[in-house]
Amino acid sequence: MTGRYVAAAHNNRRRTEWPPHTARLFSALVNAWAENGQDPTERAALEWLETQDPPAIAASGAVSRRAVSHFVPVPDTSIIGLSFHEKKANAVRDIQDQLSRSLAASQGADTQDTMRLRQELRSAQDVQKQVSHAGNTNPAVAAGMFPDGRGRRERFFPSVTLDEPRVTYVWSAPPPDGLYNVLDNLLLRVTRLGHSSSLVSCRMTRDPATANYLPGNAGTSVHSVKKGQLAALERLFNLHNGIKPRSLPYVDVRYSTPGNAPSPAPEQSSMAGEWIIFEFAHGSRMFPSTRAEEVARAMRSAIMSHAVGTIPEGVSGHGAGGEPTRMPHIAFIPIPNVGHRRSDGRLLGIAVSTPRTLAETARRAALQAIGAWETGESDGHLEIRLKRGTVRMSRQRGPAALQSLRYDLWSRQSRQWATSTPIALPRHPGGLTRGTIESRTKAWEAAEYSAADTCVHVGLPRPSVVDVSLNPFIAGAHPTARFPPFVQNGLDGKIRRQLVHALVTFENPVAGPVILGAGRFMGLGLMRPVNTETQSRAAR
Repeated sequence: MTGRYVAAAHNNRRRTEWPPHTARLFSALVNAWAENGQDPTERAALEWLETQDPPAIAASGAVSRRAVSHFVPVPDTSIIGLSFHEKKANAVRDIQDQLSRSLAASQGADTQDTMRLRQELRSAQDVQKQVSHAGNTNPAVAAGMFPDGRGRRERFFPSVTLDEPRVTYVWSAPPPDGLYNVLDNLLLRVTRLGHSSSLVSCRMTRDPATANYLPGNAGTSVHSVKKGQLAALERLFNLHNGIKPRSLPYVDVRYSTPGNAPSPAPEQSSMAGEWIIFEFAHGSRMFPSTRAEEVARAMRSAIMSHAVGTIPEGVSGHGAGGEPTRMPHIAFIPIPNVGHRRSDGRLLGIAVSTPRTLAETARRAALQAIGAWETGESDGHLEIRLKRGTVRMSRQRGPAALQSLRYDLWSRQSRQWATSTPIALPRHPGGLTRGTIESRTKAWEAAEYSAADTCVHVGLPRPSVVDVSLNPFIAGAHPTARFPPFVQNGLDGKIRRQLVHALVTFENPVAGPVILGAGRFMGLGLMRPVNTETQSRAAR
């Protein structure tokens, strides 16, 4: 309605999304439905729409305006005393976490436990008594309620000016009898797409414009929907309740336009190469992934003890003076059971990873050490001793029976990757759980930036989206709090690295294996490719 479209791209807050994504339009329709009584006929129309093939799109050219930064007041945190705010915030977070876990266990259905937690959450969020007694409010605290008294944060509101302020979505199948008018009435209630200033007027049409964005296998990435989108939005709402950060589930669809170039070949990390996989015996599969570093170091010691002669830097990971080598060298990658519904996070095996750029002398020395180790064992089983327990294993020969031990699982192409074991950040971001809200916010932003740097460090492109958390993003992985500290030698002594889980999304698919962070050679930072058919960004 204003001749402009205002909505940030999902992978760059300074760029505008164009054309408007189908998933965004669908969510606007869901919002119109939800705010008007959740009519069952309208729900049926939405469920019909989500099952259709991605629409073709007719959209004109658009000129981007330069994104100027605006410093806007942050949400007030000083209306009441800071100590009270911190206490309330921690209580709310704890209940929200319990509710999220309970809803996940019940697959989104309300149970007696979830109803109790919802009541506790409502009670914990009620601060009316604390803010209703104006006469007891400190004047300095009251002044902090005004925008001029609050801190400011940089924000961008990118937009494009349109050659023709009209976009048409063209589905190949007409709506069944009766649903056309239902969808038209829903569209009438949609007032914006993207930012609140991006005003729209929407209607159905039987005479669509000629589409110039066509769904295919290459070109512009557009977030679309699939069957179950409405139910997915409802499940996510039950988890965030309009309080926690949230994002949009979507299906990534490529749209071709005249002049589209083919998609580039997937990039690959410098850590990628051959894996020599050792499968743990059944009796040795009780160790959780929280002991990954311990298992990796024990495996390294065992192989080093069987090496003959001068050990190359590519095997030891250290130079002649004991300093960390800058040359490519082998990594020891414990493999956990993660990523599917029944995952329990136990270690199923370990891979000795020889990167593709490893010197041939180092590769040969590693293989000879493994061969010497196997020759010394009469029953074919190898053992490594831990502080508590012994791991028996054997080198994998032929296809693995367990999916988690299949190299092609970890090496396949994907745009989105999630940590199986947490990343040890190369730089400490600051206090993630302590300090003021502003200091914690800066620390989380620094953690996201540092996690993105770990991708660049191993030769991958900088990811378009990075989410970090102290809790895992995939089933079976363990929270960072359960892992022992990861400590490295630094110039000024021992350095304790901050551990975080991460969910990273690249603009284009990258090929695995992907192993990130300061602990990537010793069992940490192993990334599992995420099925990208339907995704939702996890939130801390």
